[in-house]
Amino acid sequence: MGNGRSGILLFVLFVSIQRSVSLTVDMLEFDEALLTVSSYLSHPINLLYVSDYCYQCLPQPLLTLPSGSSTQPVNNSVIISTRYALSVQVVNNSGNTSHLCSWEHIYEEHGHYLISVHYSLSEQNTGAVLCQESMARPPTNCYLPLLVAFVILIGVCGLYHLSGYISRLACFRRLQQYWCKRLPFFSKHVQTSENNCGEQPERPKSRRLFSLDTFRGFSLTLMVFVNYGGGGYWFFEHAPWNGLTIADLVMPWFVFIIGTSVALAFNAMLKRGISRCQLLYKLTWRTCILFAIGVFFLNYGPADGPLSWSWARIPGVLQRLGFTYFVIALLHTCFSRVQLGTEESCHWSAAVRDIVLYWPEWIFIIALETISLCLTFLLPVPGCPTGYLGPGGIGDHGQYPNCTGGAAGYIDKWLLGAEHIYQNPTCKELYKTTQPFDPEGVLGTINSAIMAFFGLQAGKIILIYRKSPLSILKRFLCWAILLGIISAILTKCTRDEGFIPINKNLWSLSFVTTLSCFSFLLLGLMFYVTDVKHWWQGQPFIYPGMNSIFVYVGHSLLATYFPFQWQMKYRMSHYEILFQNLLGTSIWLYVSYLLFKKKIFLKI
Repeated sequence: MGNGRSGILLFVLFVSIQRSVSLTVDMLEFDEALLTVSSYLSHPINLLYVSDYCYQCLPQPLLTLPSGSSTQPVNNSVIISTRYALSVQVVNNSGNTSHLCSWEHIYEEHGHYLISVHYSLSEQNTGAVLCQESMARPPTNCYLPLLVAFVILIGVCGLYHLSGYISRLACFRRLQQYWCKRLPFFSKHVQTSENNCGEQPERPKSRRLFSLDTFRGFSLTLMVFVNYGGGGYWFFEHAPWNGLTIADLVMPWFVFIIGTSVALAFNAMLKRGISRCQLLYKLTWRTCILFAIGVFFLNYGPADGPLSWSWARIPGVLQRLGFTYFVIALLHTCFSRVQLGTEESCHWSAAVRDIVLYWPEWIFIIALETISLCLTFLLPVPGCPTGYLGPGGIGDHGQYPNCTGGAAGYIDKWLLGAEHIYQNPTCKELYKTTQPFDPEGVLGTINSAIMAFFGLQAGKIILIYRKSPLSILKRFLCWAILLGIISAILTKCTRDEGFIPINKNLWSLSFVTTLSCFSFLLLGLMFYVTDVKHWWQGQPFIYPGMNSIFVYVGHSLLATYFPFQWQMKYRMSHYEILFQNLLGTSIWLYVSYLLFKKKIFLKI
């Protein structure tokens, strides 16, 4: 009997509010749902919520409802986030803040959810408060556009490989020869052999690693897509604080490749007779150019107005890349070896000669990381616990609201000034922080140099074991396993409970080891597929990989212009924004392809 009467209450609730909230539901944007609460209680109530992603956070006010009655409930609606699961509790608002009822739910995008708060209708639980949930409008399948885009991309790739297969068929080549003999204009656009209408010439063997350019281009392509909006999906945005999303992977991969490229490029230049003083001049000049582009071009846009030193941001992505490159390149310039001799297999150092040959570099990098850890965990920060790694705000039960980033944030504000660092960190919305914090800050840049050093180590492995691809793959796998074990120990295989959680904002040590582990695995896979087995030549990622600075700077400067961005007409759907972001990314792939065909490679 009680369940039947509860059903009637929910039906009456649904009918009474269906028309009044229809316009509100239609105005929802990405990662939003509508929650309507009806109270049949005779006293006012408050609804508090906590996001499950928010670690040790204080409950936040969600909704307040005045007194109602069993015959005439009061209704109120609120837009809620669908990114993470929410824990909601109903408390008394009449002076006695007693807990009445609670629930936990993962709400879905654009759904309309109804909550009925009423006294129990059961004779056994008279006076108890119940919270019953129903749905007025089902959520949309927000992942369908992503699935459609994936299928289309797979189809395009399939057609590309099918066309390549057809072009190698004997009947197609005979038809090609027929038209080449009769249409001279046509023969100019067909790759032919010596008589312009025969077999395609074999490509000359090159010592350049296609896997390196492919990995760089893959990271850059994903970075462009993420920076353009990632289709409006939350997992293509950076994590609020601890943890990883897809967006958190791309820049560390790029940093890793910087180190690998330094090892290969500097070894080749030294073999060509370029002096170390010339290398020093080259790396210093490149660092200054990267820093200048980052500060004066990418940190600001037309919407920012005239540049003012009172609010100018000093750190940035290119600034961090430039400094990282400078540290690693300078280190390798001082201690690199032109002739990498191979010791006898019976010698004790033969198995680790890629480490032993560069022992001064290891001493320097270990000392650098020791300084970083000492500053992180031993530097006194006014008003904050020593060694604090949290976001501040409402996290950690609200005990340290102004301690965002601990020592990392304190050093940035002390060295650069609070006005000259990033004012809207990713933790601001979820953790309700008020302090500025820069994800490209000073202390994190030290750890980015550590990650580039692991990439440098990958380059050394390629140079020393270049005659044995299997040995390269084995060592890549060993490094991936070792770094994975270190990450598991540092994090205790959890997101928030470890000694040093994975954190992209801080570029924590566990973040570096985890992403370096992924980098060794991914580079090893690409090396095997492109350079060992020659199953794939890296298209289309190899094209932006060979013009990386041009693509990165260009996509940043033109991000707000058509055809890379236009005003959205259907804001509730991921289709249009996903199409917009994929189109912008594809344009840069095509531009880099044209530069590749013209053999134009823009470098600093």
